[in-house]
Amino acid sequence: MTIFLPLLSGLAPVARPDAKILILGSMPGQASLDAQQYYGHPRNQFWPLMQQLFVVDASLPYPQRLLALQNAGVALWDVIGLCQRQGSLDSAIRPDSVQFNDIAGLLTQLPKLKAVWLNGGTAAKSWQKLQKSGVTIPAGIKICSLPSSSPAHAARSFSDKLLQWQQAWLQSLS
Repeated sequence: MTIFLPLLSGLAPVARPDAKILILGSMPGQASLDAQQYYGHPRNQFWPLMQQLFVVDASLPYPQRLLALQNAGVALWDVIGLCQRQGSLDSAIRPDSVQFNDIAGLLTQLPKLKAVWLNGGTAAKSWQKLQKSGVTIPAGIKICSLPSSSPAHAARSFSDKLLQWQQAWLQSLS
């Protein structure tokens, strides 16, 4: 029996030309899609990480958090723009349904970009597939694969994740 899964569409990029860091997730989970908010699941550790790294108050209303993040030089998007998935887990994404976002197009709009941070293993694997398809990135941009901020990735503690995200920040400055 074949189960019909709707084609899910991700969120629009949140970016300004002065962004120095682009954080790419894989594909928003259902809670984020329902709320139309990046990292909208209440247990996702993304906003607490941003609070520690960039002093973005995680308790602010979503539009103010986005503005604070952009003021800190951070842009957001996802590697995957369209896919079929049952539930919210990245492991449930149907590989044959994946359509990538136009990351190359976004990169041309971010002339001050220094680093791309890949939030989680699926974002990193999708990034690799995207690059194999011929997408190139400007020279000098550092790529950092980071542990997922997702509540489904509970194998690492918040402090361990924070340490790795802080190391990415330090590498992005050099």
